[in-house]
Amino acid sequence: MSDLTLPVLDLSLLDQGPDAAARFRDELRAATHDVGFFYLTGTGVSPELEARLLQAAKDFFALPEADKLAIENVTSPHFRGYTRVGGERTQGRVDWREQIDIGPEREAITDPDGPGYNRLVGPNLWPAAQPELKDVVSEWHDRLTGIARKLLRAWALALGAEEQYFDRHFGDPQTLIKIVRYPSKDDPTPQSPRPLHAAPGRDAEPPAAWAQGVGAHKDSGVLTLLWVEPGKGGLQVERDGEWVDAPPVPGAFVVNIGELLEYATQGYLTATNHRVISPTFPDERISVPFFFNPALDARLPTIDLPADLAAEARGVSQDPTNPIHATYGENALKSRLRAHPDVAERWHPDLVAARTAS
Repeated sequence: MSDLTLPVLDLSLLDQGPDAAARFRDELRAATHDVGFFYLTGTGVSPELEARLLQAAKDFFALPEADKLAIENVTSPHFRGYTRVGGERTQGRVDWREQIDIGPEREAITDPDGPGYNRLVGPNLWPAAQPELKDVVSEWHDRLTGIARKLLRAWALALGAEEQYFDRHFGDPQTLIKIVRYPSKDDPTPQSPRPLHAAPGRDAEPPAAWAQGVGAHKDSGVLTLLWVEPGKGGLQVERDGEWVDAPPVPGAFVVNIGELLEYATQGYLTATNHRVISPTFPDERISVPFFFNPALDARLPTIDLPADLAAEARGVSQDPTNPIHATYGENALKSRLRAHPDVAERWHPDLVAARTAS
């Protein structure tokens, strides 16, 4: 794997004695200080579970359109459920993918005076035609939650904090699983989006505009574990001003940090731009990102870094169009409102108006 463009870390080192664990923490700190992305092996996730997840994803996207649209995200004020091709935007441009979004299964919060991000709390939408999807996703969620917690404890020690630092400040984690299918950009028979999926005041963009699988962006939270269908490339990471390919590695996750971890370390760790290039016809690509983030009302305090690390902190990225908030819910809400303007306009016009005014 010497020709890979991202570092490769082995999580199992944490269970191989103090010296191996210290080596892993050093590699973890370096990878996320220098790059913000790495491959993670040794997670213990079985090939059998990966195969079940992939089959469940393919079965879902093969459902008749009516079954998928029965759980379309425009029917959910919590941004859950199915998003058709062209139904999500990055940097204002349409993404060429379809997906289902699955978050923590909770009752909706109805307090009208609460913070806007409370509207992200609510039940998931599951396809009645595929009841087994919920079971495999629940198992995937539990396995990856354990991996994420293990990583965060290693990060805490690597940054000079006590091991339970993130456990103490996370609260009840706000997770998000996206099961995504990227069709080819030149597919002659794509699903056609309705004007419903246009940005406010605009018609849906013509297919020629959909060159991006997902546009360049940074994740808004703390940690992302990405599983990609074997043999299917398309992910690119920005390194030193250039886009480099990050092809899938068998048995490995692609891991990256989000803006909130950059904030907590005042730029010592870096959230990195990445994007997905659409496959070429007749190929397609399945990927499943798992986002592990704090409770919506949690604020990650700035970590008191050791002096040698603090001297290398670069400060938090400053982008007037993309402010980074200390409270995770504000970051999550910002991301959802931008990515799904149709859901925002239908269910949250007051939040849209407030952000436009500001």
